[in-house]
Amino acid sequence: MATELTEETLQDLYAWIDKIPLSRPKRNIARDFSDGVMAAELVKHFYPKMVDLHNYTQANSTQQKLSNWTILNRKVFSKFNFHIPEDCVRKIMCSTPGSIEPVLCTLRERMEAGPKEIAQEERQNLEYYQISNEKQHAELIHMPATPLYVKPSPGRQEEKQKMSSGPITAQNSQMDQTLHWLVEEKDRDLLALQETVEILQVKVSRLEHLLQLKDLRIEDLTRHVERYKKRANKK
Repeated sequence: MATELTEETLQDLYAWIDKIPLSRPKRNIARDFSDGVMAAELVKHFYPKMVDLHNYTQANSTQQKLSNWTILNRKVFSKFNFHIPEDCVRKIMCSTPGSIEPVLCTLRERMEAGPKEIAQEERQNLEYYQISNEKQHAELIHMPATPLYVKPSPGRQEEKQKMSSGPITAQNSQMDQTLHWLVEEKDRDLLALQETVEILQVKVSRLEHLLQLKDLRIEDLTRHVERYKKRANKK
């Protein structure tokens, strides 16, 4: 984790993080990630099912920060064959400059490669559907011809109902899951927009304050000029 990163790598990392909607405005990367919550949100963004954000609490206390990072190491990073050493965690919790960037770079690489369990599960699902489709295709090919307008037997009718209801249920479940992801994505986008508005409001208030200071300075200088003019006229 003590790898020194080039300036180009750092800029690429910061640009990558800026594109991801997180729950807090990004101000100082060392402080932003010190409690581990935003690291959990990074993984959640790419792997929604892997992270339960209720397990992570925004914190200033060392104890809660350590708890967050311990859960991340055990429940999340382990799935990517990735572990943050304790001394590195301590530096991150203390917002030590340069301590979080190597961790985020490694995490990004591991996430892009994908966890082994998910990849294996996807392969198994693919094999299952391939075998299932082949069986169904074979049954359709070798199905004996039946006369038209023959009333099906009760057992045959129940079997057809089961066969027809199965794919529909799976499709509905998949649609519900897709809708859930879309809602989550929209919520994250809305939260990011709200954060952007808050940041812009802070900037506007600062600019207004600067304008007020400049106006006061101009008034003060104007008074000085008028005072000097009056003195010059008296002479």
